[in-house]
Amino acid sequence: MPPILQRLQQATKMMSRRKILLLVLGCSTVSLLIHQGAQLSWYPKLFPLSCPPLRNSPPRPKHMTVAFLKTHKTAGTTVQNILFRFAERHNLTVALPHPSCEHQFCYPRNFSAHFVHPATRPPHVLASHLRFDRAELERLMPPGTVYVTILREPAAMFESLFSYYNQYCPAFRRVPNASLEAFLRAPEAYYRAGEHFAMFAHNTLAYDLGGDNERSPRDDAAYLAGLIRQVEEVFSLVMIAEYFDESLVLLRRLLAWDLDDVLYAKLNARAASSRLAAIPATLARAARTWNALDAGLYDHFNATFWRRVARAGRACVEREARELREARQRLLRRCFGDEPLLRPAAQIRTKQLQPWQPSRKVDIMGYDLPGGGAGPATEACLKLAMPEVQYSNYLLRKQKRRGGARARPEPVLDNPPPRPIRVLPRGPQGP
Repeated sequence: MPPILQRLQQATKMMSRRKILLLVLGCSTVSLLIHQGAQLSWYPKLFPLSCPPLRNSPPRPKHMTVAFLKTHKTAGTTVQNILFRFAERHNLTVALPHPSCEHQFCYPRNFSAHFVHPATRPPHVLASHLRFDRAELERLMPPGTVYVTILREPAAMFESLFSYYNQYCPAFRRVPNASLEAFLRAPEAYYRAGEHFAMFAHNTLAYDLGGDNERSPRDDAAYLAGLIRQVEEVFSLVMIAEYFDESLVLLRRLLAWDLDDVLYAKLNARAASSRLAAIPATLARAARTWNALDAGLYDHFNATFWRRVARAGRACVEREARELREARQRLLRRCFGDEPLLRPAAQIRTKQLQPWQPSRKVDIMGYDLPGGGAGPATEACLKLAMPEVQYSNYLLRKQKRRGGARARPEPVLDNPPPRPIRVLPRGPQGP
């Protein structure tokens, strides 16, 4: 028997299971990187999860059919990457947009199953931007699909929308000196309901969820209550961006996934120079007043989120979130060096990792791989930090090859809408 196994056998008589595992993790002979066929496990499967399943609940297989409503500027790209990597590891089909829609499902139009590329149907996973339409999604996704989404505090979300879509949304373009304060001082002076991409300037969460973003809860409280009921009828989990790791713990438990299935790198993040360090209280109040429907949605689902955490056991959820953060830092160091830093696109040498830049005024950051890497670990690290456009294009090519759809003619959509997001530039852009 190898010496390490002898030591473990002796330790069994003296130590608890957790202490044994800590001993194993401390051994230099045990690596956190385990190659399991096509999957790289960065978090030991044998590590005891802090939130065990409910008593008398039999072990469940991993849930394989998930529809994620990717809302705008809510950390949705990071969740999407988690789902893309899970789908690829388990050879699942990911619903991807028809090329006429680019990498979103013809947003801002209401979602239609016709917007899905034929080579990616029937799907197991859906995670690209769309405007929610329950009937169309249920027509596309298989029975038993779990629906999840994510919300963000409306003032912080609106600051991000104003910065990111400043060159696309006419309401934002009208504002002198691109001033968020000027817009919120008198939004009606710049906003035109029904204008192209107007939804980015008013109650974007409500619009993404299929609601009427022009309704005001101050004038019609029943509308907000009805929209909340509709969301609760469909979505098994509404995550909260401000509590991202805790949200991933709840997602893992909902889907019976392992903790390593929800490890992540932060994607599509703006540089500090492209965002407000802190939103003044007066601006935050004005943003919530202007986006009152979004504020009502957020406040309700933030409260239900914490009730759900309480049912799971707040202490154990927080412990597991802490373990997730620690494992994530180990993963980032293994992939991107001892001091993994987000960097501007112009400094990223790996073309597949260069994030798209919405304008010269906004700098979107990303990771780069250390030079000289190769093999399955490098491939896993590449996917971990791959931006949405490149990963969507990669998965579409892969699924077309798998399904023999290369020669299949692609239907042409009538009057596809202009897009707020274009394809990546051919070369890196400066700030």
